[in-house]
Amino acid sequence: DAIARWRRMSGCHVSWIPGTDHAGIGTQSVVERKLLKETNLTRHDLGRQEFVEEIWKWRSKHGDRIISQLRRLGASLDWDKLFFTMDAPRSQAVTNAFLRLYQDGLIYRDTRLVNWCCALETVISDIEVDYETVSKQTMLKLPGRNNGVEFGVLHKVAYPVADESIELKEVVVATTRIETILGDVAVAVHPEDPRYKALHGKEVIHPLLNKRVPIVCDAELVDLDFGTGVVKLTPAHDPNDYNCARRHNLPLINIFNKNGTFNENCGIAGLVNKDRFDSRQEIIDRLVTVGCYRGKDVSHEMRIGRCSRTGDVIEPLLQPQWYIRCKDLANRALQAAANGELTFEPAYHIKEWNHWLENIQDWCISRQLWWGHSIPAFQLSFPESDYDAKSTWIIAKSKDEAESLAKTYIRSNSMDINIPYILKQDEDVLDTWFSSGLLPLSALNWTGNDELPAKYPTSMIESGFDILFFWIARMTMLCTYFAGKPPFKNILLHAMVRDVQGRKMSKSLGNVIDPLDVIDGITLGEMKQVLHESSLPHSEIKRSETMLSKEYPQGIPACGTDALRFSLVNFTEH
Repeated sequence: DAIARWRRMSGCHVSWIPGTDHAGIGTQSVVERKLLKETNLTRHDLGRQEFVEEIWKWRSKHGDRIISQLRRLGASLDWDKLFFTMDAPRSQAVTNAFLRLYQDGLIYRDTRLVNWCCALETVISDIEVDYETVSKQTMLKLPGRNNGVEFGVLHKVAYPVADESIELKEVVVATTRIETILGDVAVAVHPEDPRYKALHGKEVIHPLLNKRVPIVCDAELVDLDFGTGVVKLTPAHDPNDYNCARRHNLPLINIFNKNGTFNENCGIAGLVNKDRFDSRQEIIDRLVTVGCYRGKDVSHEMRIGRCSRTGDVIEPLLQPQWYIRCKDLANRALQAAANGELTFEPAYHIKEWNHWLENIQDWCISRQLWWGHSIPAFQLSFPESDYDAKSTWIIAKSKDEAESLAKTYIRSNSMDINIPYILKQDEDVLDTWFSSGLLPLSALNWTGNDELPAKYPTSMIESGFDILFFWIARMTMLCTYFAGKPPFKNILLHAMVRDVQGRKMSKSLGNVIDPLDVIDGITLGEMKQVLHESSLPHSEIKRSETMLSKEYPQGIPACGTDALRFSLVNFTEH
């Protein structure tokens, strides 16, 4: 607001456009927790349509709170241009952008390992995964569990050698994830390891499933000097194992359901539909019974990927998803920064910009949620025919357009025009950042056509440095592709408001301070009541209450709007 007012006083024509996004994962999670807390129902109990209606009700009550806060703060925005990422013009832009990127070969569908959050039952991107390192046996608190889950240990398991004529009778593998043993399809050794030369091309017997699995030689995966020099391969649940399996044409066996329980592929009927972590001890007991458990090391350092939204441990899963090819888009964004089309303040952030974009992976843009923009993709299948159309997808703006394109597809493939078919829209939704990435265009009412808005590009973007890649880089990549030039010239990254422990304000941490409470004042009792009205778990509410009592024993006195504005500006300068 200070920048906007300064530019107006300098004689510039200033347009500062307000808007909110739909925050797919965040909003759905809040409403799910609220629903469970108040009615003991899940979204699956309600069904998709009714649950989405509940989200719209929640949004009508809470979704524009940030707008009311900005108004009370005296922000000089163009309120008549207020937008929402799921309103009609923005939704039209999203659909048209998807269609064009698909037609241009930048959007594709593929089945590969993804970061799966079992608590949310959706894929999340690499940059939505937080990593935590433990150096020894540690019990981590995970969502939905009363007891901690053990990490930082290394289990040792023996695989009997199948060929009885070989002197070596077993090989021992080590794993931090004993539950994944049921998905093992092979063991690997280093081709130059003299200890296992006699095992090349041989097989071992799976200790629990009583089946033979091959021994493969792989110099890329196996470290001669680490552990026993033998590695178990669970390619459907580990990225490194997945790459090794592709090199050796090994099968990929997914043993987990989307909620983190075992499926029928695990091979043990008694474990089907049991939780992956709750089953660990039973798996160890079975290994002990057959004489193949060799104990565990309780001082093993390991790096654990956790969902930034829920704190759940990420489960690598094989899932079909939609992706955007990012290499060329990223190169254009890198070029814009290098040639001065983009500038950064503070300037040192260009290093982070270059690091992210130089190492970019294709962007998974589909999410297994119910709240968000529907993917304009329809799967075409022929249930009464031998014709294999499992991979046939019709990309269209609407069901009617998809029907027309499906008939064209049938005719072009010399099929009977009256053949029965099913056309079903993909149930997934788009990543929120896809629609947010179009905002420099769509906020100016661009709907995906060739005509650019008169005020594109904007002069500057001001944001928190924590979403430099999440949002700013993606806006640059997408909008530059559609418009031929970057969406803004200057990138201003402001400081972050944090709590006394140095943590970002987060609803999930219960440490958010409403600016209106600073303006109007609030008692400690009222602050605690806000926590109880939230969807935070009981344990988190208690922890947050203790924190509030320590930090705000008298509540927050009324400070007024001007004091808050000047304080924020003053601290930003420092």
